[in-house]
Amino acid sequence: MRQTFPALSKGQVPMLLWLLLLILAPGREQSELAPKAFIRLTPPWSTNFKGKTVTLTCEDSHSPAQGGISWYYDDILLKKKSGKLQIRNSGYYKCKTPGSSLSDPVHVEFLSDWLILQASLPVFEGDDVYLRCQGWKEEDITKKIYYKDGEKFAVTYDSGFIRLNSASTNNSKYHCTTYVEGLFGMWKESSKALRIQVQELFPPPVLTASPSQPIEGSPVTLKCETWLPPQKSDTQLQFCFFSGDQALGSDWRSSSELQIPAIWSEDSRSYWCQAKTVTHSVMKRSLKSQIHVHRVPVSDVNLEIQPPGGKLIEGDNLVLTCSVARGTGTITFSWHREGTIRILGRKTQRSLSAEFQIPTVKESDAGRYYCAADNIHGPILSTLITVTVRIPVSRPVLTIRAPRAQAVVGDVVELRCEAWRGSPPILYQFYHEDATLGSSSAPSGRAASFDLSLTADHSGNYSCEADNGLGAQHSDRVTLNVTVPVSRPVLTLNPAGTQPVVGDVLELRCEAQRGSPPILYWFYHDNVTLGKSLAPFGGGASFNLSLMAQPSGNYSCGADNGLGIQCSEVVMLNFTVPSRSKITPVTVGVILGLLSILGLAATAALVCKFRTQKKSGGISATGTASPNDCQEPFLSRSFGTETQESTHFEPPALMELQPVYSNVNPGDRDLVYTLVGSIQHTKEHLANSPRLNWKHKGPTVIYSEVKKTHPDDSAGQASCRGWAHEDATESYENVPSTSLALYH
Repeated sequence: MRQTFPALSKGQVPMLLWLLLLILAPGREQSELAPKAFIRLTPPWSTNFKGKTVTLTCEDSHSPAQGGISWYYDDILLKKKSGKLQIRNSGYYKCKTPGSSLSDPVHVEFLSDWLILQASLPVFEGDDVYLRCQGWKEEDITKKIYYKDGEKFAVTYDSGFIRLNSASTNNSKYHCTTYVEGLFGMWKESSKALRIQVQELFPPPVLTASPSQPIEGSPVTLKCETWLPPQKSDTQLQFCFFSGDQALGSDWRSSSELQIPAIWSEDSRSYWCQAKTVTHSVMKRSLKSQIHVHRVPVSDVNLEIQPPGGKLIEGDNLVLTCSVARGTGTITFSWHREGTIRILGRKTQRSLSAEFQIPTVKESDAGRYYCAADNIHGPILSTLITVTVRIPVSRPVLTIRAPRAQAVVGDVVELRCEAWRGSPPILYQFYHEDATLGSSSAPSGRAASFDLSLTADHSGNYSCEADNGLGAQHSDRVTLNVTVPVSRPVLTLNPAGTQPVVGDVLELRCEAQRGSPPILYWFYHDNVTLGKSLAPFGGGASFNLSLMAQPSGNYSCGADNGLGIQCSEVVMLNFTVPSRSKITPVTVGVILGLLSILGLAATAALVCKFRTQKKSGGISATGTASPNDCQEPFLSRSFGTETQESTHFEPPALMELQPVYSNVNPGDRDLVYTLVGSIQHTKEHLANSPRLNWKHKGPTVIYSEVKKTHPDDSAGQASCRGWAHEDATESYENVPSTSLALYH
């Protein structure tokens, strides 16, 4: 709404300058000015006929005023001190009470004209104004015409008044005219021009800020201060605040105050306000007021870490909180790690603290951290804080290092447990099944070892555990099979306690009390391999022997599980000769012939035996093989003879043949011969053996072909039985010696 102001008279100019000095004086606020006093007129007309009396009453907000009143007539102080003043002279009148400031001037005019135009007083901005055209002799007037700025706008035919709505200080001129009837006819009368005296409803508001020099971030209260005259105290006003051209808050409000919760340095600018009546008839604005917001530099920058102490486990969240003790306005926070140029993070906000988070920290995130804060005055750094990242151990790997491919009892194996990741120190625990074997610490991390001397009980599952205080991790199970060498087996014959005869089935039972399966058992009769049997799950094994010939002799067995053969002790079996009724004549002849030959050769055999013992180191006196014979077999052994019946040879006296072991050198390299017996020849023997052609006078030597050597015989078998034989039931063929011939 455009505002217009009335022209000022000479008396009003000094008064206005005085008021401006009061308002703009340094250190003086509008709120310190007292409200204006005002003058009430009785009768309430600004123009009166000369000779009339008008009473002026000075009033303020404490109306009526009580003493100490100052009256001014054309800016001249009158001596009158009472609250009322009667006047008859035209001029400008003002007053002042002890509790108010100087009132607006009131112009009262006394005229000696025949026609005057009266306006009601006081008139405030926005009020209705009453105009009355008054003649010296009112009874002679019948018609009145009203003019505004020379233009007719109203006509009346009585002595009443007219009303002008919403007066304003637009300096318009009003006058009235009338026609008067007299003795000489009618003539026209005009009033003097009148300017309506419109008093200010309220002065232009003054904007004040509290505090006047706020610190950034603090609250500020803006006040739009003005006042109403006491007679207009019931007038409702509304207010609006502006920053630059931008309205603050919610447009118009009934309160003359506006609370700004926090003001910032960028809010430093000019502010102003407006006040208006609710009818919008009067609106006024304040002068612009500059508000300077002061910024406080940041200080005491501090960095805090969560979790406290800066000790984290890989995978944790690291929270870095940067704060300042003092500092206003928009603060820029930044986070850094020592030794790196790259800024980890940056935040700009109106706050004394800010957070930065590093989710799921890794080992590479360890180091020393600091932060910086800046609010235009330059960055301020915090102190350094060390962050350590500990890594839980990974799942360890257990390896078993043995001196050979197959671990054997007595070996020392190395159990090595290694975790590829994990902060040191790491404690390693070693387990066999669920039993703890021992522990070993790795101060620098990685691996640790445990040496274990194996026993037969150490077969099973092994595992290890790694722990660095952040949670133990277990390895997978590793199975270790400890191979136990076979013990010396024990050979038993079944049935036991009876004498076997030809046709019986003899069970040879060989069993090693200790030894990892599978175990291969070998069975021997006088160092001749009878057969073999496998015990895949350990224990013993049996071999059934059908007795087709004389079974007397030494029996033994060997056990082998790949770690070396072990041989049993020799078991001697004595053969029982069947009853005579069961022996055929042919059999009797053969036996008698053989016994005769043995008898003749007894002496020669004994001599040869003793000589051979001296050369070979000797054997047991009984002829039974010792247990060591299985480990260190002889080059040859006698396995028995099978003589043929002869009608031309009568055996000498029955003699027991003692086997003498000595290989001969046959022409065929693949044949092996053994000495069966030796007969010491005498003249009697020669006489009784006409069919024999003795070329040498020495003992008769009988050889038997044992077997052709075979290249694939195992050494293990040979160690228990001497020379290997292809078939345990192979018949032996007598062959003539190169030095003598034996005829049947």
